[in-house]
Amino acid sequence: MQRAQIPVYERIAIDLANRIYDEEFKVGEKIHGRSTLASEYKVSPETVRRAIKILEDVEIVHSTKGSGIVISSREKAFKYISRFSNLASIKDLEKQMVSLMADRNKLDEQLHDTLRKILDYSGKLRHTNPLAPIEAAIFTGCSHIGKTISEVKFWQNTGGTVIGIKRKGELIISPGPYASIMEGDVLLVIGDEETYDRVIDFLEE
Repeated sequence: MQRAQIPVYERIAIDLANRIYDEEFKVGEKIHGRSTLASEYKVSPETVRRAIKILEDVEIVHSTKGSGIVISSREKAFKYISRFSNLASIKDLEKQMVSLMADRNKLDEQLHDTLRKILDYSGKLRHTNPLAPIEAAIFTGCSHIGKTISEVKFWQNTGGTVIGIKRKGELIISPGPYASIMEGDVLLVIGDEETYDRVIDFLEE
């Protein structure tokens, strides 16, 4: 890409020309010293010296002993940056980065807000909608492992109906009373607002 082929010192020259054209630096004013610019652009003073030399060659700035670097022409700054119209200045790239970061932060806030709403809604739904299934995991040591739903009298003991079983990445729909309860299963159960507590207590017996 063309941008990658341009030396760092020339990119700095382009950016300084943009700043002059934008009147951040006005005609007749002095630019910061080379050491200050080197610190701002995070480069060596020699790199800044080469950038300033380019701007001197095209008569955008001039420097004299004791006066430092002085802005000479905004019009010539425009002519110089027009040669690189397909390149974004460092300043423009910084603005774009700040804008993108602000958009990302806004999106993160929206995602977090939506997630909070989903969790809040799910919690309320469990207590208000008897058709919203609860999930109950079968852990090692459960006394009902290896028995069928009918054998353990699941409905009689919990008031809940098993409408599905998650098993090893698969979902078994309407397993029926003769389905066995296996270690690692997740039972999907519907019932009233007290069903969840009764199911958990029953599985921990």
